[in-house]
Amino acid sequence: MIEIATICTGNICRSPLAALLLQTRLAGRDVRVTSAGTRGMADHPMTPEAQQLALARGVGAADAAAHRARFLTEQHLGSADLVLAMAREHRRAVAELVPARTRVAFTAREFARLASSLPDAALLAAAAAAPDQDPAGRLRAAIAAVAGQRGLVLPPADPADDDVVDPYRRSWSTYETSAAQLDPAVDQVVRVVELATAPTA
Repeated sequence: MIEIATICTGNICRSPLAALLLQTRLAGRDVRVTSAGTRGMADHPMTPEAQQLALARGVGAADAAAHRARFLTEQHLGSADLVLAMAREHRRAVAELVPARTRVAFTAREFARLASSLPDAALLAAAAAAPDQDPAGRLRAAIAAVAGQRGLVLPPADPADDDVVDPYRRSWSTYETSAAQLDPAVDQVVRVVELATAPTA
């Protein structure tokens, strides 16, 4: 099974939205997506605004309503094949908590930026060369190719452009901006997972 973890602060806006979108769009594949917060507001539901954004993007109402926040622990990261942090501070927290996950931890927007620089053929070739040819092994090889673009792809002029803005207790417009920043990352994760797990001849 492929495991993806999404991480933010309170685990009631950005990371559950990302997790629900990925789980919905990767339904039918052997993928498990979980989320947690570095200061998770334990057992809190998603904010109504985040739920609205999820529903507008195809997530089932019951799935959005069922989310309950949890505090990030080592157990949430131990077997993750990909960790998507909503901001640089969350990626740093992941690296400090489980250093072994540093190589597979990205901010969501960083992942989108790096993955979009690789053509499908490069990702397919990386997956085909994986030592382990199960879906998780192929994905890990594709993610390593994405990570290899660090230092090759120019970073954003403003480092904050790698972060998804935190909309908590802010305007509906900020929620929309936050989701719009997240959308390309979801697209790229889905693309990489689908290419890496495509049936081989």
